[in-house]
Amino acid sequence: MNHIELFAGCGGLCTGMKSAGFNLTLANEISPMAAETFAYNILGEDLNSPLAISNTFWLKSKFKKDNISRLREDYREVSTINPKDIFCDIEPTSDPMKLDGSMLIGSILDLNILISKQPNIRKAISSSFGRGQVDLISGGPPCQSFSMAGLREHSSDKNKLPWAFAEFVSKIKPRMVMLENVTGILRAFKVDGEPHYAWFEVAKAFASKGCNYVPVCLHINAKNVGAAQNRPRFIMLGFEKKLVKKVLSKGNLGIAGKEAFTKSLNFFENIQQGNEPDYDASFYYDLAKNHSIFNEWPFNELNQNPFDGESRTATVSDAIHDIRSPEDIDHPSDYVKMINRLSQSLNTLSKYESGLPSNHELRANGARVKARFRLYQVMASITNQAIIKNLKSYLKDPTQNPLTDDLVNHLSSKQFLTIDGDFRSFSSKSTLESFLTSLQTKKQTQRALIANSPAPAALSIPDDACHYDDEQLRTLTVREMARFQSFPDKFEFRSKVTTGGKMRQFEVPQYTQVGNAVPPLLGKALGNVCKEFLSL
Repeated sequence: MNHIELFAGCGGLCTGMKSAGFNLTLANEISPMAAETFAYNILGEDLNSPLAISNTFWLKSKFKKDNISRLREDYREVSTINPKDIFCDIEPTSDPMKLDGSMLIGSILDLNILISKQPNIRKAISSSFGRGQVDLISGGPPCQSFSMAGLREHSSDKNKLPWAFAEFVSKIKPRMVMLENVTGILRAFKVDGEPHYAWFEVAKAFASKGCNYVPVCLHINAKNVGAAQNRPRFIMLGFEKKLVKKVLSKGNLGIAGKEAFTKSLNFFENIQQGNEPDYDASFYYDLAKNHSIFNEWPFNELNQNPFDGESRTATVSDAIHDIRSPEDIDHPSDYVKMINRLSQSLNTLSKYESGLPSNHELRANGARVKARFRLYQVMASITNQAIIKNLKSYLKDPTQNPLTDDLVNHLSSKQFLTIDGDFRSFSSKSTLESFLTSLQTKKQTQRALIANSPAPAALSIPDDACHYDDEQLRTLTVREMARFQSFPDKFEFRSKVTTGGKMRQFEVPQYTQVGNAVPPLLGKALGNVCKEFLSL
């Protein structure tokens, strides 16, 4: 089945889609750093060898094709340059067939301009380069402005990208659309004191005249398809009207599925007639609330336990216990074996076969930082929430939030790490206060992983989590974060490991690539759902 990937990132969703049997005909990503990883693993191209590149094209660049400075270019500056000063890899006279299976690096806004000004390219893309109608266009527009982990901005330019996605879809006309985003898109913005629901507006945009897709909206979680991570996600599936008719007449929908598609079709017809539907929270289906649609064909693919005979989710220990030391690597868990099977669909240049995988470089941490990490490990082991609240309050402001006797008694048996490198306990309030003061920490976002639970939703800043093992008092490596996300070990992350300062605004280093990605196991499950519909 023919597939286009927008906002492709480093290739997490595409890895899963390929594993589900989809054929990539075109990809687009704005960041050269993320695209470098995508090209290396999905296309089998090393962008550091520009003369050997044949399947990756820049829409805009200040540098010629043989200049690898393109890989560190600030894409925000490129968009402001006079067109005559930009080196573009796609000339009006170019054979559009050379774009088959390629990665186009640049803004989707520029991609929309390209297919508007060059109808031969639009026609080639919309015909899957001669193989027929595009079956699916998928992608996750950047989500920082919707994310609950950051600043939520209704007016952010990034919030316009779902509409650019819809514009591209309207020109290419696939059979299906899939839009992925963070849970935060479900929560209201306040605009002039009134609630504004971005996900509902996106659904209306895809249902409107000119785009013409019937939306079905879901709230799912990667942990329910096997990923060792609690990672809830919003998914909008959009269907051509004629495909919805097939789904209702030929599909194996259960009662909940038929109700959902009928409701979506009525919503679509209402929008097509120019009406403005009232906000309806029941228009999306939430796996966390055990909606019955996830027990029926084909949405049950999004709620499949991959561990035969075991009613559990994958855990932090499942994901990373074998890479604590070289001696452990020959004893991978069933989870690691499962995600490594995903590499069979890759066209990666990676030579990894066995041993410690790439991207597992340990970061150096000082004595005080290690002592803090041990504190976080102790905190992660405490189930009494009143104790945790008191301890966090004390760390934030010791003068206003003194330690309680209950907290001191509770912690008296715990082993802490001193800055001198010794493990010891503190039985008195004064010694515990002196120790905690020595750590000099007020940061509230850091936490230790819990070995027998899924990892928390990955953040792009590695310092926000530390290892669960008291012999591994350190932050996570890129590979460990990738394991939680379900990337196979043969998937090699490229470009810088991390970044900082003002460069955070445009650079997408390895940690950020992992944190932004769709887990491949989730991509595979979504691909299987789409494949069921498209096979009708």
